[in-house]
Amino acid sequence: PMTAHLLSKICIEAGMPAGVLNIVHGLGNKAGQPIIEHPKIKAISFTGGTSTGKKIAATAAPMFKKLSLELGGKNPNIIFADCDFDEMIRTTVSSSFGNNGQICLCGSRIYVERPIYEKFRDELVKRVSRLNVGDPFDKDTKLGALVSQQHLDKVQSYLELAKEEGGKILCGGEVLKLDGDLSGGYYMKPAVIEGLTIGCRTNQEEIFGPVVTIEPFDTEEEALELANGTVYGLASTVWTNDLKRASRMAEKIQAGIVWINCWMVRDLRTPFGGVKHSGVGREGGWEALRFFTEPKNVCVKF
Repeated sequence: PMTAHLLSKICIEAGMPAGVLNIVHGLGNKAGQPIIEHPKIKAISFTGGTSTGKKIAATAAPMFKKLSLELGGKNPNIIFADCDFDEMIRTTVSSSFGNNGQICLCGSRIYVERPIYEKFRDELVKRVSRLNVGDPFDKDTKLGALVSQQHLDKVQSYLELAKEEGGKILCGGEVLKLDGDLSGGYYMKPAVIEGLTIGCRTNQEEIFGPVVTIEPFDTEEEALELANGTVYGLASTVWTNDLKRASRMAEKIQAGIVWINCWMVRDLRTPFGGVKHSGVGREGGWEALRFFTEPKNVCVKF
């Protein structure tokens, strides 16, 4: 809410006329639902969970409103043996646990080519185990709190589910009770899980927390099958020094965004969004301009 409030202040200072930008704070059923239902609002752009996106689409469809829905993800991180290992492992820790995994673009499913799987697993567990959880204003802190007790409980329930589904928690997962000003926060150690199948719920459902699963693969075809094996299609990362292979993978991965040897690189002029249950429409650049305007054909005879 504060980010939106500060944006409104900047717009006023910049001279934007009153009424052009209106910011309304509130919960979905009190603030969002009336906006979706209002007949004079022509387009809806929403960022959030897939279940909420489905409800928005169901409400807006009979009114033929334009929709741009940026929804959930279960993003694969595909790592080939010929990658730059040091760069890959540094970035993978960030892409897995940035903002405690509470970013729709985080890579929560990691697939590693078998020749380097054990090396990767051991190094990842070592680095993740060293991540400091605590005060976000402390320069040594790497992970802060989850957003709520309800969300912490949800993430914890997936760790229990993972064990029931045959997974092994290699590190992390413990709830942390911190003192002082941090006593009201919802903290846990980041977790790495091994030994799960692609079809299990832990690998199929968006957890949105500091939890990743890791598995080896042997061929490009297998990696693609794993990457595309969920209902989501928001983003993916591919690590390889073979640009032809990278191109093949990027073409066949079912995702709106594919990063090759990097993560979270974005130019605001480029389209942003997903496919499948990760949403419809695109944000950014010309795609955004097209969404918020309507083409009109005007014919004049002189």
